[in-house]
Amino acid sequence: MKIIYRLLNLSSRWMVLFFMLIAGITAAQVNPYQYTINKVANGTKGAVSSAHPLASEVGLSILKKGGNAFDASIATQFALAVVYPGAGNIGGGGFLVAYTNMGKAISIDYREKAPGSASRDMYLDKDGNPLLNLSQNGHLASGVPGTVAGLYASHKYGKLPFAALVQPAIELAYKGFSITAAEARSLNGSKAAFIKYNTMTPAFVKANPWKAGDTLVQKDLAATLTRIRDNGMKGFYEGETARLVVEEMKRGGGKISLDDLKNYSAAERVPIIFDYKGHTVIGMPMPSSGGLLMQQMMKMIEDRDIASMGFHSPEAVQLMIEVERRAYADRAEYMGDQDFVKVPVKRLSSEGYLKERMNDFVPGKATPSDVVKPGRANPESDETTHLSVADQYGNVVSVTTTLNGGYGSKTVVGGAGFLLNNEMDDFSVKPGVPNMFGAVGKEANAIAPGKRMLSSMTPTVVLKNKKPWLVVGTPGGTTIPTSVFQTLVNIIDFKQTSTDAVNNPKFHHQWLPDQVMVENDFPKTVQSSLEKMGYAITNRGQIGRTEVIKLEWKGKKLFSIESVADKRGDDHASAY
Repeated sequence: MKIIYRLLNLSSRWMVLFFMLIAGITAAQVNPYQYTINKVANGTKGAVSSAHPLASEVGLSILKKGGNAFDASIATQFALAVVYPGAGNIGGGGFLVAYTNMGKAISIDYREKAPGSASRDMYLDKDGNPLLNLSQNGHLASGVPGTVAGLYASHKYGKLPFAALVQPAIELAYKGFSITAAEARSLNGSKAAFIKYNTMTPAFVKANPWKAGDTLVQKDLAATLTRIRDNGMKGFYEGETARLVVEEMKRGGGKISLDDLKNYSAAERVPIIFDYKGHTVIGMPMPSSGGLLMQQMMKMIEDRDIASMGFHSPEAVQLMIEVERRAYADRAEYMGDQDFVKVPVKRLSSEGYLKERMNDFVPGKATPSDVVKPGRANPESDETTHLSVADQYGNVVSVTTTLNGGYGSKTVVGGAGFLLNNEMDDFSVKPGVPNMFGAVGKEANAIAPGKRMLSSMTPTVVLKNKKPWLVVGTPGGTTIPTSVFQTLVNIIDFKQTSTDAVNNPKFHHQWLPDQVMVENDFPKTVQSSLEKMGYAITNRGQIGRTEVIKLEWKGKKLFSIESVADKRGDDHASAY
């Protein structure tokens, strides 16, 4: 691609058209000014489900042009960075879990890292009190971004040129796209923060309120994406983009340096793999707590006949609440970046340990969190986003990525047009002090230079008869693992359709605070039963936005693919 570019010496406008032809993306395929939202789509050759219609359709167009699931996931992620700026990103990080048609389970860690000049007590005042505003907003809240490195690392499993996968996002950023009503509300609600935490006015701020149908143009972001297209990782972590990031840090008192950017790399990890009632579950290892939490929770209920209790029965809900409580107590005590701390994964996931954890479970009675301590073992906004992809070749990809809070740190890199994360808040700013999601952590997740902060992201793949069956994930901060847990139990144990499993009301418990969070449409009769058992119930608007793809096989032949997008947002399912 680079050779052709240099030979042709095309202007930037003609380069855009040139790469559009290569990628096969035309306005007729993805119209950024006129689109609809689909919640369910069926096909036989490929599917994408993500947080935005334009991103899902970009991914599907890549599949139609011969790309595989990895190609489509990369293109979808780049598109989300443009059309879903609250969480889609190139200034954040995430995790990929995949299963290839060659039978290989893959996990790629591109979680952000603490800058090299970060320190354990950097968010404490002289008296040792936490300064959470600094870890949650503005320049100092940002870790070193990992998304571009992660996309580049996953490209080795793809088929199409990397440049062709970036190009649709460049088009969307340069020419603009029509925003939805939800996006208009979100941008308007964040206007004051954008003004407060930026040294240069970003594209998200305008004089009059945003409204549905307005066009959002991001030319600085298009220029940054163009540098990535032409130079790969170096187009982001070195050169002009890196210079702009460091200049932004200097203007706002942040810590990310040129060396931090240049030295960042994604890491392939060994996935967490376990059996649940004859199904193989593949999850993300540390520094994501999601895979281990899923293993703990599912294994703690496996020997109990939850199906016979009935969906959303007080008995079934109570059992799930109590395993959630116990798993999250262990999260707070033991989990962190395994490159820095020894996480006792083998012990925390062992059959004997998990049986021991349930010894004090009493059906019909709440176990207070001040009684449920972390188990004895040898010495993680809701504004995350998830995408699920499957292709005709039998590859499946599950990706969860984030800026942490909505619009991350609220800081846009001047001249580069992308938002920076506020992931430093996912460290234990001070051991025992809750972060923005109420999660408590201890020394295992303390800040250290170059360390990756603990995460709740839970991209998951489930195999049935050794074939990819489910691709699942969701945003939602600390509610992510419990939402994925409930979705899988809904499908596997309660035999629900993918649509019902995704859209049925969710609940959540994370040890501390000692309360059960439920969605507004959660059954009132079940809430009353739980309160009689001793549970404190807190209502919240919604929990997560789950994306599920379900594959059905006839022998070795892929028979059908179903893509389901959550009812809770602008999420969009596509398939062909």
